[in-house]
Parts: sequence; C-alpha cells; structure tokens
Amino acid sequence: MMHLFLWSLLWLIQTAPVTGTWVSIDDETGVEKSEITLYESQGKLYGKVKRLLLPEDQGKLCVNCKGAEKNKPIEGLVIVKGLSKDGETWTDGKIMDPANGKNYDCTISLENSNTLKVRGYLGFSFLGRTQTWKRKE
Repeated sequence: MMHLFLWSLLWLIQTAPVTGTWVSIDDETGVEKSEITLYESQGKLYGKVKRLLLPEDQGKLCVNCKGAEKNKPIEGLVIVKGLSKDGETWTDGKIMDPANGKNYDCTISLENSNTLKVRGYLGFSFLGRTQTWKRKE
C-alpha cells in the first residue's frame, strides 16, 4: 500500500505544472518580494511580475534595465524569458533581476508541487544563486 502511495506522490510531483502564480522569496532575507505569473507560449516558459508585495517597492520603475524595459514599471515586466522544457526542468532561457537590470541564465525546477527552485547564474550553474518560490494559494 505504501508503495502505491509513493508512486502516486511521485506522479503528482512530476505532472504538477510550473505555470501559475508564484510568490518569490528573497534568498538572502527570506522575505516575500513579489508575485510572478509563469506561463507557456509557443512551447517556451515566460514569467511576468504580477505584483510587488513590499510597500516600499510599490510603483518602482526598472531604472537599471536596458532598452525598451528601461524606466518601465516593474509590475508587468516579463522577467523570465524563453526557457525550454528538458525532462522535469526548464532551462536555456534568461531571468532578469529588476533591481540591477541584469539578465542571467536560468533553470527552473519543481521541488514539490508547491515549491519551485529558480536558479540564476552567469555562464556556469555553480556560479549563481537559487531562490525558492512558493505557489500562490
């Protein structure tokens, strides 16, 4: 019976979608920072800032962004761009940090159906940082 339960749990984790709304948690402070909606378009994964959660961040503009994103409101910006599914991981895309305007290589994977690991790095995955995002209830 336990064996069947474990297989069912594994199946749920593997089939849980990464799409939906997630709450980003600062990897240094543990503070909930924003709500990000992940969605698929033409087989790629994208993520848009739905809402900034901290009062001091409300209405902030992306002053350090480049190009068309420069000085645009952070709420509404697409910060996860063009990740491709590779097994249970999304990879080979970019994530932008609106705080500094920099783009990083990105890998996203489910830890469980309600927890996402989002890794941003430059060049080599071991030279980066990982944030935990929680699925919005």
